Amino acid sequence: MSDSTFPQGFLWGGALAANQAEGGYREGGKGLTTVDMIPHGANRMAVKLGLEKRFSLRDDEFYPSHDAIDFYHRYRDDIALMAEMGFSVFRTSIAWSRIYPNGDELTPNPEGIAFYRSLFEECRKYGIEPLVTLCHFDVPMHLVTEYGSWRSRKMVEFFTRYARTCFEAFDGLVKYWLTFNEINILLHSPFSGAGLVFEAGENPEQVKYQAAHHELVASALATRIAHEVNPANQVGCMLAGGNFYPWSSKPEDVWAALEKDRENLFFIDVQARGAYPSYAARVFREKGVSIAMAPEDADILKHTVDFVSFSYYASRCASADMNDNNSSAANVVKSLANPHVPRSDWGWGIDPLGLRITMNMMYDRYQKPLFLVENGLGAHDEFNANGEIEDDYRISYLREHIRAMADAIADGVPVIGYTTWGCIDLVAASTGEMSKRYGFVYVDRDDQGNGTLARTRKKSFWWYKKVIASNGGDLG
Repeated sequence: MSDSTFPQGFLWGGALAANQAEGGYREGGKGLTTVDMIPHGANRMAVKLGLEKRFSLRDDEFYPSHDAIDFYHRYRDDIALMAEMGFSVFRTSIAWSRIYPNGDELTPNPEGIAFYRSLFEECRKYGIEPLVTLCHFDVPMHLVTEYGSWRSRKMVEFFTRYARTCFEAFDGLVKYWLTFNEINILLHSPFSGAGLVFEAGENPEQVKYQAAHHELVASALATRIAHEVNPANQVGCMLAGGNFYPWSSKPEDVWAALEKDRENLFFIDVQARGAYPSYAARVFREKGVSIAMAPEDADILKHTVDFVSFSYYASRCASADMNDNNSSAANVVKSLANPHVPRSDWGWGIDPLGLRITMNMMYDRYQKPLFLVENGLGAHDEFNANGEIEDDYRISYLREHIRAMADAIADGVPVIGYTTWGCIDLVAASTGEMSKRYGFVYVDRDDQGNGTLARTRKKSFWWYKKVIASNGGDLG
């Protein structure tokens, strides 16, 4: 591709999350969050899924989020690296418990506000637009132990107070906001997604969808508040994206894929369209779910988002015969392994055309601008004899996905920008590993927390710098 198909002003950059990068888990007045309870190792998945109640730390386990990559202390140097690549946007998140350590206080923690002001000012110094997620897989633990997290309607009040604090404190520094990261993941990973833990004998579907309702109301209220604080604010929702393909042309497989897509898109249907979709009534009936709604909720949900953001790593496959024994354990969103696409070191399908398909489907459905805020390849990176990391596999992955995004733009899909996931190596949310690396910048840290934390530019660093400088025109 010689001539760029990307519009002028297209935002190029990368993404991190507070819970996977910051560390400093008890510094600056920060309270404990759900992610601080999720260990590396054998017990990780049970805790993430809400099957094992973990409300206190154990001495015999390693918690990757506690130090992460020390972005809390190194953000100035890290943002300088982003500026060197030419970023015009940097996606990160605010740790809720840095602003409200317990989550239910009436006044915020001034140290937390000062930290994020400094972070966003550093971005602005280089002309980098912050794209800020309010809740990226971290809920203050006090809200989990005291209220049951998003089970409770009280969470709407706590979240909207937090959101208003952020909109006011960072007004003029941040104009692009996301409410909940990958909101649909609460169905698949309830504790890491929404702080949910299940009790014996209860219907988990009822708990998850009632929690989802509270999040959807909170998101709509936050969107309204953002527009009240500053009409220039742009607020998006965020989906863990990737269409489900039917395993075969058998009608039952096609129907299964449609149902799996709806399961994930349900959240965005509400956030982008302003009401529950008609298919939800049958889903709730069959799952034994009865949503408790306040009389004002229907009007609140009408405050829809300005744009739809999403992550895309892989497409998925579904069949009528899909079950736990034949679906991939590589991701919390279950899928059959597609024999027509190659797979990453961690078993995720590599499918650039799937990105174009997903983007066209989403714009057809919502008619709102899209923002691809996570896309990347988790891979093992090794230094060569010259002390360099030649991550041509990452360059190839990103090149083909950028081409697919360009094709979607040519198809008529409006796209605000693109932020690759884990632009600097960070703790993988799925596995808690550092060895599952995504970044353009290598961080010297291993899965047990050893290392100097030194940063090293990979080959992909220089490649992405060229991509940005050419506005996507030079992908060589």
